[in-house]
Amino acid sequence: MTDVKIAKIEDFSSNSSICDSELGKGVNDNGYDIDRSNGGSSWFAYYNLVCLTLGTGMLGLPSAVSQGGWGAVALIIGALVMSTYGGVILQPAMYRGKNRRLNSYKELGNEAFGKIGGWLSFFFITWVVLGTPVLYLVLSAQNLDQLCKGTAGELGTFKWTIVWAVVVGIPYIFIKTMNNIAWVSAFGMVAMIVTIIITVVLSGVDYPNQLNNHHDNVVWDGFPIALSTIAFSAGSNTVYTSVEGSMKTPKQWPKVIIGCLSTCSIFYLMLAISGYYVYGINVLNPVYNSVPDGPARSVAIVLVTINVIVSCPILLVSFALEVEDMLNITVERFGKKKEFLIRAAFRTAVMVFITAVGILIPFFGLLMSLIGAFANSSIVFILPVLFYWRLTGFRNKNIIELAWNFLILIFGFVAMIFGTWASIEDLIKEFKNGYTYSI
Repeated sequence: MTDVKIAKIEDFSSNSSICDSELGKGVNDNGYDIDRSNGGSSWFAYYNLVCLTLGTGMLGLPSAVSQGGWGAVALIIGALVMSTYGGVILQPAMYRGKNRRLNSYKELGNEAFGKIGGWLSFFFITWVVLGTPVLYLVLSAQNLDQLCKGTAGELGTFKWTIVWAVVVGIPYIFIKTMNNIAWVSAFGMVAMIVTIIITVVLSGVDYPNQLNNHHDNVVWDGFPIALSTIAFSAGSNTVYTSVEGSMKTPKQWPKVIIGCLSTCSIFYLMLAISGYYVYGINVLNPVYNSVPDGPARSVAIVLVTINVIVSCPILLVSFALEVEDMLNITVERFGKKKEFLIRAAFRTAVMVFITAVGILIPFFGLLMSLIGAFANSSIVFILPVLFYWRLTGFRNKNIIELAWNFLILIFGFVAMIFGTWASIEDLIKEFKNGYTYSI
């Protein structure tokens, strides 16, 4: 989490660095913002958001198109436009706190709907920051078992999940600040871009062998589950408040959001369209499992595996820091040794929990759909609109904007309710089909 210092605009002289950065102009009608004297540029914010958004969610987009047909491409475009709008309107909501900027979804929920709203917001955020590491453990275990097939390293997904849990858990227990792992974003972006290029090129090479694959124009029944996967890929909203707070010139926030998601849209559509065009309804999730086997595919798998493993601590540490702050687990309160033991015990328990879930539900695609449906749909589509209405007013919006807002809410609720239902049904079906653990 980003540490921020609350400051009132009038407290600074006209020649201060904060005033030079146009602190809060056009954003904060109450006259309160954070100290942006050490803030970064808009390009830096754009880069960070692209790094955080270009994640493993894109690997399921061709499968999402296969579930909804070519019509699901329109869903991807619509979801990204709505996500962009949600990021833009989240900013004015941040500056409607009582004498302070609201620095997290939980604070926005508290301000908008009281304690119940705050805890509901925290609940959905927790689904993302704990559910995604579960997804990452499942993916990394499957990848390594696949790479080591036919060798002594073919341990089974059960054992590989435990191995990766230990690899992730050791740094997770000892890391105390997000600054220690900030470099991961750059590696993640490069890894995902290289993976996209490899997958698109290999699918193009394989196209002559896939001419008989079937394609659907629209599959209405598949739209809810497709929406779930799309919502997962569209959501880096959990970090919007932190990234906006790190900017020296907050007036540039809308341009940063639009630039980021426009960039990501290019990669998303390139991967989704090429994957479905070549493999049709047979495309797999993750999509690189559809392309021909060989060194290039192995490189893509290795890159994604390294990316998700080094990314896990980012989400887990951000969750731990927030909870430890809520529980007041500090050196000042407990002393250095006792504070470390309490923190280590808490984080070990979290690690055991996500490992157990990953072992019990080892289905990458279905887990992605479930997390996207239940949590990301709320965070990406529903909550930003509700915060915007509650904190900036409802009657002061024109009819066109309100109609657009209602469309986003419908989109979000359909993805959340029907997507969650479909995801759970598919999970039950998998277990009923007699799934056995690879031990």
